[in-house]
Amino acid sequence: MPLTVYDEIRQKKVPFEPLVAGKVGMYVCGMTVQDRPHMGHMLAFVSSDVIRRYLEHVGYEVTFIQNFTDIDDKIIAKATEEGLDCRVVAQRNIDAYFGAAEALNVRPATVYPCATEHIDDILALIAKLEAGGHAYAAGGDVYFRVRSMADYGKLSRRNVDDLMSGARIEVGAEKEDPLDFALWKGSQPPEPGWESPWGRGRPGWHIECSAMAMKYLGETLDFHGGGEDLIFPHHENEIAQSECATGRPFVRFWLHNGLLNLRGQKMSKSTGHFFSMEDVLREFPGEVVRFYLLSTHFRSQSEFSRERLTDASRAYERLVNACRSIDEQLTRLGDGPAVSTPAGARLAAAAEAARARFHAAMDDDFNTAGAVGQLFELVRAYNSAADEPGAPLARDREALEAVRLAIASFDAILGLFRDGPPRAVDDVPAEIHRLVAEREAARKARDFARADSLRGEIAEAGFVLEDTPQGARVRRK
Repeated sequence: MPLTVYDEIRQKKVPFEPLVAGKVGMYVCGMTVQDRPHMGHMLAFVSSDVIRRYLEHVGYEVTFIQNFTDIDDKIIAKATEEGLDCRVVAQRNIDAYFGAAEALNVRPATVYPCATEHIDDILALIAKLEAGGHAYAAGGDVYFRVRSMADYGKLSRRNVDDLMSGARIEVGAEKEDPLDFALWKGSQPPEPGWESPWGRGRPGWHIECSAMAMKYLGETLDFHGGGEDLIFPHHENEIAQSECATGRPFVRFWLHNGLLNLRGQKMSKSTGHFFSMEDVLREFPGEVVRFYLLSTHFRSQSEFSRERLTDASRAYERLVNACRSIDEQLTRLGDGPAVSTPAGARLAAAAEAARARFHAAMDDDFNTAGAVGQLFELVRAYNSAADEPGAPLARDREALEAVRLAIASFDAILGLFRDGPPRAVDDVPAEIHRLVAEREAARKARDFARADSLRGEIAEAGFVLEDTPQGARVRRK
């Protein structure tokens, strides 16, 4: 089936075709860096990373842009509170983002533009809007005329008159209309500011994304990502200022991820409902966090808790153990004779079917939950075949390789393993191997009391013993 993507404006899934054949331009709203990243932030970035990986997997050349808002009221307030320069606060939190992204195996963007590095681009876009009658200066600020865009509200499906009924005029604002929003905010020392045709000031929040997105991707983007809490007003205002400036559609497909909730409330710095990534990564490996975030469709709402992360950790461990078991089987087989077996044939067919269903899930609006489900269906099929009496699968190299290659192909898209599917690792000391051998001998001699005692010694030493059709396996807890 062709790749279909949900279009927010048309409110349905439609087949995806890029603006330019073979190429995709993708912009994702990055952090406003007044603080360190939390789990809600990383949901958006992990989701967009997998979407990018899949687009590249099916053959597109992707230009991926993710910005940092490194100047705004919140950053200024935070810097004032700490007695620091705004640039210090911003860079500290940008560095924290990169640390979290690396831990969660998020690939670097093509470009990470910052608002403060694109003031000239922002000023040029504001001037173009002013020349077209869509913007006006008032009291040292510059505002966008919302009513100058006939279909304002088409993304969020809001009517301008309905918005007007609930509007509140900002104190001291000199706007023509309460709905108009700031493109440029006048500022006086010691606040940060840049010289402009309208006086010293700094950019509004919405204009920076339009300026930076169009600088790197052109006037029309294939994809624009971000949390669904950005639909209004941020993305609505991006559409308005961009389309009024160019006369062209701004975005062809919006990738809005659902919100990560904590005790029923969205994760947000303003409410205090969030777990910082530093806190989470002290308790859980980044790979487990990524697996947890991808186990739900990116557009869905999901609840965050330590209990859910613990459940994800157990599921992830089953996946790791299966990968190591496959590698162990192949290592044991070595260059020795291999045979084709009925169990292997069934498993190879299951691997091929899982590949087809995996890609069908990803083609259906990048459904990572369905894709992860197919990965575990294949793991279950492998475990079932490996447990058959007589262990016929242990001699079927072709079937084992088919499963390993399928898992590797899934991982290239999901990014669950930093260095590819785990291999068998023998980090078990010789003393533990000796105890395992003694236990095997005791079992064969039907000395079950001695076998149980040896199992206890192995467990007390921090190792897990598993009896499989291929023999005893031991690993660290």
